[in-house]
Amino acid sequence: MAFFTTSDGQRLHFEDSGTGTPLLCLAGLTRSGLDFGYLAPHVADLRMITMDYRGRGRSDFDPDYMNYNVLRESHDVIELMDHLGLKRANVLGTSRGGLIAMALAASHPKRLKRVILNDVGPVIEPVGIAQIMDYVGKQPVSKTYEEAARALKQAMEPRFPGVPLERWRQQAEVQYSETSGGLGLRYDPALRTALIEQSVTGATPDLWLFFEALRDIPTGVIRGANSDVLGAATLAEMHARHPGLISVEVPDRGHVPFLDEPESLELIHKVLETA
Repeated sequence: MAFFTTSDGQRLHFEDSGTGTPLLCLAGLTRSGLDFGYLAPHVADLRMITMDYRGRGRSDFDPDYMNYNVLRESHDVIELMDHLGLKRANVLGTSRGGLIAMALAASHPKRLKRVILNDVGPVIEPVGIAQIMDYVGKQPVSKTYEEAARALKQAMEPRFPGVPLERWRQQAEVQYSETSGGLGLRYDPALRTALIEQSVTGATPDLWLFFEALRDIPTGVIRGANSDVLGAATLAEMHARHPGLISVEVPDRGHVPFLDEPESLELIHKVLETA
Protein backbone atom coordinates (compact mmCIF):
# COMPACT_ATOMS: atom_id res chain seq x y z
CA MET A 1 0.00 0.00 0.00
CA ALA A 2 1.49 3.32 -1.09
CA PHE A 3 0.50 6.98 -1.15
CA PHE A 4 1.59 10.20 -2.83
CA THR A 5 0.60 13.81 -2.21
CA THR A 6 -0.86 15.94 -4.99
CA SER A 7 0.10 19.54 -5.72
CA ASP A 8 -2.97 20.72 -3.78
CA GLY A 9 -2.19 18.59 -0.75
CA GLN A 10 -4.41 15.53 -1.22
CA ARG A 11 -3.00 12.16 -0.14
CA LEU A 12 -3.92 9.58 -2.77
CA HIS A 13 -3.54 5.82 -2.60
CA PHE A 14 -2.05 3.69 -5.36
CA GLU A 15 -0.71 0.17 -5.92
CA ASP A 16 2.31 -0.65 -8.08
CA SER A 17 3.17 -4.29 -8.74
CA GLY A 18 5.14 -6.24 -11.32
CA THR A 19 8.15 -5.30 -13.40
CA GLY A 20 7.02 -5.43 -17.02
CA THR A 21 5.52 -2.80 -19.32
CA PRO A 22 3.52 -0.27 -17.25
CA LEU A 23 -0.27 -0.60 -17.45
CA LEU A 24 -2.01 2.19 -15.59
CA CYS A 25 -5.54 1.07 -14.63
CA LEU A 26 -8.14 3.76 -13.94
CA ALA A 27 -11.38 2.74 -12.26
CA GLY A 28 -15.00 3.82 -12.58
CA LEU A 29 -16.78 6.80 -11.03
CA THR A 30 -17.35 5.40 -7.54
CA ARG A 31 -14.78 2.64 -7.65
CA SER A 32 -11.16 2.08 -6.67
CA GLY A 33 -8.15 0.08 -7.76
CA LEU A 34 -9.84 -3.00 -6.28
CA ASP A 35 -11.88 -3.18 -9.50
CA PHE A 36 -8.92 -4.65 -11.37
CA GLY A 37 -8.50 -7.71 -9.17
CA TYR A 38 -10.22 -9.90 -11.77
CA LEU A 39 -7.80 -8.73 -14.47
CA ALA A 40 -4.59 -8.92 -12.42
CA PRO A 41 -3.88 -12.68 -12.80
CA HIS A 42 -4.08 -12.32 -16.59
CA VAL A 43 -1.49 -9.53 -16.84
CA ALA A 44 1.09 -10.89 -14.42
CA ASP A 45 3.84 -10.12 -16.94
CA LEU A 46 3.07 -6.38 -16.80
CA ARG A 47 3.75 -3.65 -14.27
CA MET A 48 0.19 -3.03 -13.10
CA ILE A 49 -0.50 0.34 -11.48
CA THR A 50 -3.85 1.24 -9.96
CA MET A 51 -4.92 4.39 -8.15
CA ASP A 52 -7.80 5.53 -6.00
CA TYR A 53 -9.04 8.94 -7.16
CA ARG A 54 -9.48 11.64 -4.57
CA GLY A 55 -12.55 10.83 -2.52
CA ARG A 56 -12.44 7.14 -3.37
CA GLY A 57 -11.02 4.04 -1.75
CA ARG A 58 -8.14 4.80 0.62
CA SER A 59 -7.50 8.28 -0.79
CA ASP A 60 -8.32 11.53 1.01
CA PHE A 61 -11.81 12.95 0.73
CA ASP A 62 -11.46 16.40 -0.82
CA PRO A 63 -13.05 19.16 1.31
CA ASP A 64 -13.97 20.86 -1.97
CA TYR A 65 -16.21 18.26 -3.63
CA MET A 66 -16.21 20.20 -6.90
CA ASN A 67 -12.69 18.86 -7.39
CA TYR A 68 -14.33 15.52 -8.12
CA ASN A 69 -14.17 16.15 -11.85
CA VAL A 70 -12.47 14.57 -14.85
CA LEU A 71 -9.98 17.40 -15.44
CA ARG A 72 -8.71 17.48 -11.85
CA GLU A 73 -8.58 13.70 -11.72
CA SER A 74 -6.62 13.55 -14.99
CA HIS A 75 -4.15 16.03 -13.49
CA ASP A 76 -3.81 13.71 -10.47
CA VAL A 77 -2.95 10.87 -12.86
CA ILE A 78 -0.13 12.92 -14.38
CA GLU A 79 1.14 13.73 -10.91
CA LEU A 80 1.14 10.02 -10.04
CA MET A 81 3.09 9.27 -13.22
CA ASP A 82 5.59 11.98 -12.30
CA HIS A 83 5.84 10.55 -8.78
CA LEU A 84 6.65 7.14 -10.25
CA GLY A 85 9.03 8.54 -12.87
CA LEU A 86 6.87 7.29 -15.75
CA LYS A 87 7.33 9.29 -18.92
CA ARG A 88 4.73 7.22 -20.80
CA ALA A 89 2.29 4.46 -19.95
CA ASN A 90 -0.41 2.28 -21.40
CA VAL A 91 -3.77 3.22 -19.89
CA LEU A 92 -6.80 1.02 -19.29
CA GLY A 93 -9.78 3.11 -18.27
CA THR A 94 -13.07 1.70 -17.01
CA SER A 95 -16.03 4.07 -17.38
CA ARG A 96 -14.91 7.28 -15.57
CA GLY A 97 -11.34 6.05 -16.05
CA GLY A 98 -11.92 6.02 -19.80
CA LEU A 99 -13.10 9.63 -19.70
CA ILE A 100 -9.92 10.50 -17.81
CA ALA A 101 -7.87 8.68 -20.45
CA MET A 102 -9.53 10.77 -23.17
CA ALA A 103 -8.83 13.95 -21.19
CA LEU A 104 -5.18 12.91 -20.94
CA ALA A 105 -5.06 12.41 -24.71
CA ALA A 106 -6.18 16.01 -25.13
CA SER A 107 -3.88 17.51 -22.49
CA HIS A 108 -0.83 15.19 -22.39
CA PRO A 109 -0.85 13.00 -25.53
CA LYS A 110 2.88 12.27 -25.33
CA ARG A 111 2.38 10.59 -21.95
CA LEU A 112 0.15 7.89 -23.48
CA LYS A 113 1.44 4.87 -25.42
CA ARG A 114 -1.81 2.94 -25.90
CA VAL A 115 -5.33 3.29 -24.50
CA ILE A 116 -8.10 0.80 -23.77
CA LEU A 117 -11.59 2.10 -22.94
CA ASN A 118 -13.81 -0.25 -20.96
CA ASP A 119 -17.47 0.37 -21.82
CA VAL A 120 -17.28 4.12 -22.23
CA GLY A 121 -17.21 6.67 -25.02
CA PRO A 122 -17.83 10.35 -25.70
CA VAL A 123 -21.60 9.92 -25.29
CA ILE A 124 -23.09 8.58 -22.07
CA GLU A 125 -26.57 7.24 -22.78
CA PRO A 126 -29.35 9.03 -20.81
CA VAL A 127 -30.63 5.76 -19.36
CA GLY A 128 -27.11 5.06 -18.10
CA ILE A 129 -26.86 8.48 -16.48
CA ALA A 130 -30.24 7.95 -14.81
CA GLN A 131 -29.18 4.59 -13.41
CA ILE A 132 -25.89 6.05 -12.11
CA MET A 133 -27.73 8.86 -10.34
CA ASP A 134 -30.12 6.32 -8.87
CA TYR A 135 -27.36 4.84 -6.70
CA VAL A 136 -24.41 7.24 -6.45
CA GLY A 137 -23.96 8.73 -2.99
CA LYS A 138 -26.60 6.50 -1.38
CA GLN A 139 -25.60 4.16 1.43
CA PRO A 140 -26.23 0.44 0.79
CA VAL A 141 -29.33 -1.06 2.32
CA SER A 142 -27.68 -4.48 2.74
CA LYS A 143 -26.05 -5.15 6.10
CA THR A 144 -23.75 -8.01 5.08
CA TYR A 145 -21.75 -8.98 2.01
CA GLU A 146 -24.03 -11.98 1.57
CA GLU A 147 -27.11 -9.73 1.45
CA ALA A 148 -25.35 -7.35 -0.92
CA ALA A 149 -24.36 -10.22 -3.21
CA ARG A 150 -27.95 -11.39 -3.52
CA ALA A 151 -29.14 -7.81 -4.15
CA LEU A 152 -26.47 -7.27 -6.83
CA LYS A 153 -27.33 -10.51 -8.57
CA GLN A 154 -31.03 -9.65 -8.64
CA ALA A 155 -30.40 -6.12 -9.91
CA MET A 156 -27.76 -7.04 -12.49
CA GLU A 157 -29.13 -10.34 -13.82
CA PRO A 158 -30.95 -8.74 -16.80
CA ARG A 159 -27.68 -7.31 -18.12
CA PHE A 160 -25.31 -9.94 -16.67
CA PRO A 161 -27.24 -13.19 -17.12
CA GLY A 162 -25.70 -16.29 -15.65
CA VAL A 163 -23.06 -14.61 -13.47
CA PRO A 164 -22.78 -16.82 -10.36
CA LEU A 165 -23.58 -15.54 -6.88
CA GLU A 166 -19.96 -16.09 -5.85
CA ARG A 167 -18.81 -13.39 -8.30
CA TRP A 168 -21.38 -10.95 -6.93
CA ARG A 169 -20.10 -11.76 -3.43
CA GLN A 170 -16.62 -10.76 -4.60
CA GLN A 171 -18.05 -7.65 -6.21
CA ALA A 172 -19.83 -6.68 -3.00
CA GLU A 173 -16.48 -6.65 -1.21
CA VAL A 174 -15.02 -4.47 -3.97
CA GLN A 175 -17.87 -1.96 -3.79
CA TYR A 176 -18.59 -1.77 -0.06
CA SER A 177 -16.65 -1.65 3.19
CA GLU A 178 -17.69 -3.28 6.45
CA THR A 179 -18.69 -0.91 9.25
CA SER A 180 -20.04 -1.35 12.75
CA GLY A 181 -23.53 -0.68 11.39
CA GLY A 182 -23.34 -2.88 8.31
CA LEU A 183 -21.90 -1.96 4.92
CA GLY A 184 -20.70 1.45 3.81
CA LEU A 185 -19.58 3.22 0.65
CA ARG A 186 -15.93 3.14 -0.36
CA TYR A 187 -16.15 6.76 -1.54
CA ASP A 188 -17.20 10.23 -0.46
CA PRO A 189 -21.02 10.57 -0.70
CA ALA A 190 -20.44 14.22 -1.70
CA LEU A 191 -19.57 12.86 -5.15
CA ARG A 192 -23.31 12.90 -5.80
CA THR A 193 -23.52 16.62 -5.01
CA ALA A 194 -20.57 17.28 -7.29
CA LEU A 195 -22.25 15.50 -10.20
CA ILE A 196 -25.51 17.39 -9.70
CA GLU A 197 -23.88 20.81 -9.43
CA GLN A 198 -21.55 20.19 -12.36
CA SER A 199 -24.51 19.23 -14.55
CA VAL A 200 -26.33 22.42 -13.55
CA THR A 201 -23.33 24.66 -14.24
CA GLY A 202 -22.57 22.99 -17.58
CA ALA A 203 -19.05 22.08 -16.47
CA THR A 204 -18.91 18.96 -18.65
CA PRO A 205 -16.45 19.38 -21.56
CA ASP A 206 -17.04 18.25 -25.15
CA LEU A 207 -16.00 14.61 -24.89
CA TRP A 208 -15.83 14.16 -28.67
CA LEU A 209 -12.93 16.61 -28.74
CA PHE A 210 -11.23 14.54 -26.06
CA PHE A 211 -11.86 11.31 -27.94
CA GLU A 212 -10.55 12.69 -31.24
CA ALA A 213 -7.27 13.44 -29.47
CA LEU A 214 -6.76 9.64 -29.44
CA ARG A 215 -6.53 9.46 -33.25
CA ASP A 216 -2.75 9.02 -33.24
CA ILE A 217 -2.73 6.69 -30.23
CA PRO A 218 -3.44 2.95 -30.61
CA THR A 219 -6.83 2.54 -28.98
CA GLY A 220 -9.23 -0.28 -28.24
CA VAL A 221 -12.77 -0.31 -26.86
CA ILE A 222 -14.51 -3.03 -24.87
CA ARG A 223 -18.30 -2.80 -24.91
CA GLY A 224 -20.72 -4.89 -22.91
CA ALA A 225 -23.33 -6.17 -25.34
CA ASN A 226 -26.04 -5.14 -22.85
CA SER A 227 -24.46 -1.81 -21.92
CA ASP A 228 -26.75 1.07 -21.05
CA VAL A 229 -23.83 3.54 -20.99
CA LEU A 230 -21.96 2.97 -24.27
CA GLY A 231 -24.45 2.67 -27.11
CA ALA A 232 -23.80 0.73 -30.32
CA ALA A 233 -24.34 3.89 -32.38
CA THR A 234 -21.74 5.77 -30.34
CA LEU A 235 -19.23 2.97 -30.85
CA ALA A 236 -19.87 3.07 -34.61
CA GLU A 237 -19.23 6.83 -34.63
CA MET A 238 -16.04 6.28 -32.62
CA HIS A 239 -14.80 3.95 -35.36
CA ALA A 240 -15.64 6.58 -37.98
CA ARG A 241 -13.63 9.23 -36.13
CA HIS A 242 -10.69 6.96 -35.21
CA PRO A 243 -9.87 4.81 -38.27
CA GLY A 244 -7.37 2.70 -36.33
CA LEU A 245 -9.76 1.90 -33.50
CA ILE A 246 -10.37 -1.75 -32.64
CA SER A 247 -13.26 -2.94 -30.50
CA VAL A 248 -14.99 -5.99 -29.13
CA GLU A 249 -18.46 -6.65 -27.78
CA VAL A 250 -18.64 -8.90 -24.74
CA PRO A 251 -21.80 -11.06 -24.64
CA ASP A 252 -23.90 -11.28 -21.46
CA ARG A 253 -22.29 -8.18 -19.99
CA GLY A 254 -23.63 -4.73 -19.28
CA HIS A 255 -21.86 -1.80 -17.69
CA VAL A 256 -19.12 -2.76 -17.07
CA PRO A 257 -17.42 -6.00 -18.15
CA PHE A 258 -15.25 -7.51 -15.41
CA LEU A 259 -12.21 -7.63 -17.78
CA ASP A 260 -11.50 -11.33 -17.23
CA GLU A 261 -13.81 -12.40 -20.06
CA PRO A 262 -11.99 -14.05 -23.03
CA GLU A 263 -13.16 -11.28 -25.37
CA SER A 264 -11.91 -8.54 -23.03
CA LEU A 265 -8.56 -10.22 -22.50
CA GLU A 266 -8.04 -10.79 -26.21
CA LEU A 267 -8.59 -7.12 -26.98
CA ILE A 268 -6.42 -5.93 -24.08
CA HIS A 269 -3.49 -8.05 -25.22
CA LYS A 270 -4.03 -7.11 -28.86
CA VAL A 271 -3.85 -3.39 -28.09
CA LEU A 272 -0.84 -3.79 -25.82
CA GLU A 273 1.01 -5.67 -28.55
CA THR A 274 0.40 -2.88 -31.11
CA ALA A 275 3.65 -1.34 -32.32
